[in-house]
Amino acid sequence: MIHSSRELNGRVARFDRLDAIEAQSGCELPLHVCDLIWSRRLLPVITLGGSADGPFGKKAPINGAGGLSMTYAVCPSGTGPSLHAHRHTYETFTVMRGRFEFSAGETGDEKVVLEPLDVVSVEPGVYRAFKNVSDEVGVLQVLITGGEHNEKDIYFPASTAKQISDCDPKYLEYFEKRGLRFEEASD
Repeated sequence: MIHSSRELNGRVARFDRLDAIEAQSGCELPLHVCDLIWSRRLLPVITLGGSADGPFGKKAPINGAGGLSMTYAVCPSGTGPSLHAHRHTYETFTVMRGRFEFSAGETGDEKVVLEPLDVVSVEPGVYRAFKNVSDEVGVLQVLITGGEHNEKDIYFPASTAKQISDCDPKYLEYFEKRGLRFEEASD
């Protein structure tokens, strides 16, 4: 419970003071390869708290909010991560700035464009991707709820693995060593 202004301020996140997730801070791969996996900048706002390791790490201004993880995904025009899915968690997006095209389904053929303050919620097990289709830097609020919140919950289709491998097989190894999971290609 909040009993003082100090405690209240301890539950405040200021956008201009947010730091990118740890995995992005140390990534030395070419930007176009990193863009296949992450939004250009993922800025955690709320993490699970305690010792729980959420998909965006443990570092955020607010820790613990009833099983909710929240981050801002910042994407320059024309960028956004490729298809991926969450095994057990829902991922809900609100467009804060810009316009975003969301793709869903096994090959990303189902598409919808969202404007500022529009929301889409994607169920567990459904592949999704998004791309900023505006001329400005876009920002999404991303909420993760339900299930187990960690990087093991996220997986990528074989097509994403191939895109990365086509750039350089070492890049795929880089992501796999960091715990990202890729589906096997079916022959």
